[in-house]
Amino acid sequence: MLGPFEIVARRRPVNLVAPAFTTATADGPGSWDLPQPAPYAAATASTSGEATLTLTSGQAELAVRVHDGVLDLQVTAGGLTSEHRSRRFGRLEAPAEALAVTLTGTHLTGLVRERGRWRARARYDLRERVDTRDEDFCRALGLQATGEVADVRAGAFGQLGLRDVRLVTDADGTPVRDDTRLLFTATHAGPGFFDAAHTGVWAIDPDGWRPEHRADLYFRRADLPGVYGDNATHLVRDGGRWLVATSTWGDFDRPHKKASVAVTLAESDADLLRGRHVLDTRPLPLPTDGLTSVGTWDPHLVRIEDRWHVGFVTASKFFKFRPALAVGDDLDHLVLVAADARRTATEGTTVLRIGDDWRVLASDGRQGPRGSRAQFPVFDLGLRELGRLDAPYPTNLPWPTLARVDDRWVMLTFNGAKVGGDLVGYGSHGDLVVMTS
Repeated sequence: MLGPFEIVARRRPVNLVAPAFTTATADGPGSWDLPQPAPYAAATASTSGEATLTLTSGQAELAVRVHDGVLDLQVTAGGLTSEHRSRRFGRLEAPAEALAVTLTGTHLTGLVRERGRWRARARYDLRERVDTRDEDFCRALGLQATGEVADVRAGAFGQLGLRDVRLVTDADGTPVRDDTRLLFTATHAGPGFFDAAHTGVWAIDPDGWRPEHRADLYFRRADLPGVYGDNATHLVRDGGRWLVATSTWGDFDRPHKKASVAVTLAESDADLLRGRHVLDTRPLPLPTDGLTSVGTWDPHLVRIEDRWHVGFVTASKFFKFRPALAVGDDLDHLVLVAADARRTATEGTTVLRIGDDWRVLASDGRQGPRGSRAQFPVFDLGLRELGRLDAPYPTNLPWPTLARVDDRWVMLTFNGAKVGGDLVGYGSHGDLVVMTS
């Protein structure tokens, strides 16, 4: 098997406002239009006293306020105004250096920079108050900054961390490059669970391993109105078009009896490597014949000898999941090859060519059965286990995303490191981790 690998870089680009998509800047108070293609917006401002940042759309006002050593939210929508403060986390531990408001899906979050670090101090789910996923709502967004504010910046929400790293590939599995830079998609962690995240496109240069944010991808669904930040995405170039396979985590807030995750597919001839895009999707039916399955996710698409091979994850319940592989002459008529029923905490299924052979890689989480924990297993195309990668296994469930660079293998993956404080909970991870062999 491949290796040994060693970690050569860790990167954590924390940007509440995406530098590439900042559309408003100012030295002090004011109001600005802030139209967005999707409900992922943010604003920050330096402050040394009382300050308020308010996102507006129509009659809705979504305000974050810092005053008297506390941070709270004020939400006006549907003719009603309510105030929200966290009893545990609302009081600051140090003077506020900066204030931030973020909208990620249906979640309004207020953050303060204290001692050089951003901490979430209040959060409110807007889904019962206003339809933030409505495209008219997003297009009408604006910002008001009042009080003691300076260095105001606003635009697209960026990320607290990166995870679910997948190389952008051609249909035959070859990595797509921009000169020497590898291109990859990643889930942009938001200040909350999976439904606060979205998909971005990045480039990384082997000379220094510095990641560069290039694009954001958002999704419409065939069965629901609005725009979603679906994530765990594979971007595939197939001739003159792009295929975008993603997982419907964009409205998954917690496991419950009716919870489900599925895979969708978009096609586009736009330049998805730059800019912000909203893509129409259709269901990508992944076969789970003979299996108990409440959801599928983590798609990876490769065409081998004119047949599509799709690696994915299937879950018997949340969260008990395993790798699976399907094949077909086209993506609408896939047949299940195998699923590893012995595994219960394995995801990141990835189809990779190693020399003349095709292999399937995956990631065994630490909650799996004995003998299948904290490792990167390697299978053949029948999902028969052949061995494992000789590589460090970071925290969380890091995916094995590999490419040849010159005479070595490079792995781009991630870990479970959190930022943003305890209010954020699970979902703010992780660092981008680079390994080479």
